[in-house]
Amino acid sequence: MSDLLLKNGRILDPANNREEIADLLIQRGHIARIEPHIVASVKAIDVSGQIVVPGLIDMHVHLRDPGFPEKETIKTGCEAAAAGGFTSVACLPNTEPTMDNSEIVQYIAQQAKSADARVYPIACATEKMQGEKLTDTDALLKAGAVGFSDDGLPIESEALMRQLLERAAAHDFAVYPHSEVFELTRGGHMHEGTVSRELCLKGMPAEGEAAMNARDIELVRQTRGRLHILHLSVKRAAELVRRAKAEGLPVTCEASPHHIALTDEDVRVLGTAGKMSPPLRSSEDREAVIAGLQDGTIDALATDHAPHTTKEKLVAFTNAPNGILGLETAVGVIFTKLVHTNLLPLSDTIAKLTIEPARILGIEGGSLSLGKPADITVINPNLEWIVDANQFKSKSRNTPFHGWSLKGRATMTILGGRVTYKH
Repeated sequence: MSDLLLKNGRILDPANNREEIADLLIQRGHIARIEPHIVASVKAIDVSGQIVVPGLIDMHVHLRDPGFPEKETIKTGCEAAAAGGFTSVACLPNTEPTMDNSEIVQYIAQQAKSADARVYPIACATEKMQGEKLTDTDALLKAGAVGFSDDGLPIESEALMRQLLERAAAHDFAVYPHSEVFELTRGGHMHEGTVSRELCLKGMPAEGEAAMNARDIELVRQTRGRLHILHLSVKRAAELVRRAKAEGLPVTCEASPHHIALTDEDVRVLGTAGKMSPPLRSSEDREAVIAGLQDGTIDALATDHAPHTTKEKLVAFTNAPNGILGLETAVGVIFTKLVHTNLLPLSDTIAKLTIEPARILGIEGGSLSLGKPADITVINPNLEWIVDANQFKSKSRNTPFHGWSLKGRATMTILGGRVTYKH
């Protein structure tokens, strides 16, 4: 780690309501000064025309470690994060063995010590994610977990979900459920609609997501436990969260870049590269998600980075696993589809990638406050580039954005004063 001076950047720090052209001095791994025309005997990098923001935080990734090194490891996942501009990630627990005990949480923490991003584990809500018995949440929190989820499986038992939210209220953590009613979606492979019928694929109705949101929000109303809804993708879900926030309920949610950039119509061309859960939705749902980002209903942007091998995806659509990569394309997709189209102000966009996920997760970071660790991302908002999955740092290549022309890219990522990526 060496001291560093970023010169002439556009400092954008939503957490501190700060935006100005200035220099930023990093000393001993921390943010020492932010002001114009700093003179210091350290390495200086001119970032004129670029924005300097708090290190980006992706609050929803799958690192596949332990258990699936052919797809991703903590090392490669964090390299992908750094290449995408992320300094912190929260990893979900569908590992093998599952993250339902302190030893696995501690293993992840140990592996992350030398990685290119900070890793915050979201542990299993139920043992082995089987939905039958809650995990020892106290022990998992003590080991370093920041919240609880059964990842791609909903917590179907209302009694268990109530009990978990009661614990959340008592110990001030959030629950991060995958919202799905299997009775409505079981056997489905894409969004239920005109396209699914034309392709003769069993669909997953939007209500399969929204109905579970409605149940969980009612449980929040009764328990006051904090609920964070992962990858919200349908119109009625956004409306439910909007009403819950108006009531003052402790409910937050996130949206993923692919649900902003794509719809179920794209499945015709993308094939298995467009298969994920929740699936790509209708244009009406996509517009509702964007509206939720605009009015603050949706708090954060998160990738749901889900690596799979090429072999796994090169099968019939009905046999392919759900999930796509997201870390290395997120900034480009978000800037191209939201910022440059004037659908979302730049400051709001950065907030949903920094301070908002930090607040929800209850972690440090998300700001450029003086004295804090120098987790910083430099973004060239006007850099045009073409996505080439073969150049990804991730071990996997399953992206629907290969070959896309995007505008906006992270050009430097700094973690605790250490440059982890430079374009």
